[in-house]
Amino acid sequence: MIISILFILFLGLAWGFAVGAGFVAFLAVLGIIPRLSQLTKTMAYIQGYEWSVVAGAAAGGWMSLRNTVLHLPKIAAVPIGLMDGMFIGLLAAALTEVLNVLPILAKRIGIAEQIIIMLMAIVLGKVCGSLYHWLVFVHL
Repeated sequence: MIISILFILFLGLAWGFAVGAGFVAFLAVLGIIPRLSQLTKTMAYIQGYEWSVVAGAAAGGWMSLRNTVLHLPKIAAVPIGLMDGMFIGLLAAALTEVLNVLPILAKRIGIAEQIIIMLMAIVLGKVCGSLYHWLVFVHL
């Protein structure tokens, strides 16, 4: 019994390290966080971005393992959803910028001058979608 528990703990830890290393490699190789700070012109806060990714991944992993339920009023979903949407939207925007998806698309459809408007539309769409998810589907 003890050996099987230790084996399961070892496997969980190993898989966690593997997924974490893959996530860090993904962010580091593509340069997502530096590009995100360039897009928002907040290079001075790059360590804050890095620590927020680490803290968010650790908190999310811990909360998913514990099946945590937050007993908060529904109005608390508004700022949480806004912050979630902003982070996911900015991360998605930085990823598409790094991969040059939007510049290529903008050139092909002839709106290369309005790429910032297209980028902000994606960000606002992510914010609105996240807020809708938090207000409608998440039961606090």
